[in-house]
Amino acid sequence: MFVDEVTIRIKAGDGGNGCLAFRREKFVPRGGPSGGDGGRGGDIYMVGSIHHNTLLHFRYNPEHTAGRGRHGEGSNRTGRSGESIELPVPVGTVVYDADSGDLLHDFTHPDERFLVARGGRGGRGNQHFASSTNQAPTHHEPGHAGEEKRLRLELKLLADVGLVGFPNAGKSTLISRISAAKPKIADYPFTTLEPNLGVVPMPDQRTFVVADIPGLIEGAHEGHGLGIQFLRHVERTRLLLHLVDVSEMSGREPLSDFKIILKELESFSPQLAAKKMFVVATKMDVAQDPKRAQSLQRAARRRGLPFFKISAVTGKGVSELVQAAAGEVLRAPA
Repeated sequence: MFVDEVTIRIKAGDGGNGCLAFRREKFVPRGGPSGGDGGRGGDIYMVGSIHHNTLLHFRYNPEHTAGRGRHGEGSNRTGRSGESIELPVPVGTVVYDADSGDLLHDFTHPDERFLVARGGRGGRGNQHFASSTNQAPTHHEPGHAGEEKRLRLELKLLADVGLVGFPNAGKSTLISRISAAKPKIADYPFTTLEPNLGVVPMPDQRTFVVADIPGLIEGAHEGHGLGIQFLRHVERTRLLLHLVDVSEMSGREPLSDFKIILKELESFSPQLAAKKMFVVATKMDVAQDPKRAQSLQRAARRRGLPFFKISAVTGKGVSELVQAAAGEVLRAPA
């Protein structure tokens, strides 16, 4: 199961109470106050992990509490500090305060640590309140409460290239052709129900990552279909490949599909629509009417977008597309 958004509750440890005690030892006639301080509560850290690729482990365990500090003891003994905990999150996770909506942190690197909730300070024992006028103080402090928060975690996959388009535009077939990814491929809409990642090798031994998200439909920005739930996963990409089915089998007009997807991207995020984009005419092996691809090519040229024709089934034009995408990834800023 792919889980890319969860809400969790965290509670850092409370500090231990300060102790009220006096020394009562043999040969110590004026022992005085000896109450120790309470221990500090445990902190809660989040750590970027390459061993997690979803937020599923938070879905069934939404509450996390750090250890509380032990109370102070007599003979000026400080209580033991509470145990801190670390919560692993996938690289690409964005942490928000669920109540205020404030952005707290964005994990972009493995092993990145972020203190998300600070443990409470331990209370002071009565030894701290002795003075020349109060040599037997009975005052001591309670421990301070640890921070408690509701967090919303949102996962945005870190990919270099994102595939967008209508359902059955050939996105899954393309990613299976150029990488080792094995997404489910079938001849009905919404075959892809969750994002797929594929690693594509480049000629210089380097690689880039491609994200295939569920297909978009008209009205997606209003919640129709599935793709809008996953568009956040292509927000970080350097390049978008806009795949358009130009075969007659789809029953739709390529130019209309192209304009609809552009409108949905703009409605979701103007920054996403402004990303570098290649327009890719797919299923050329079964396209009978060349005018369908030509009209799409003219529309791409009017917008200054590079245009490619491919057949992911036969492999025609795929290598040229991959080489152009690799060059764009290398030139684009990370």
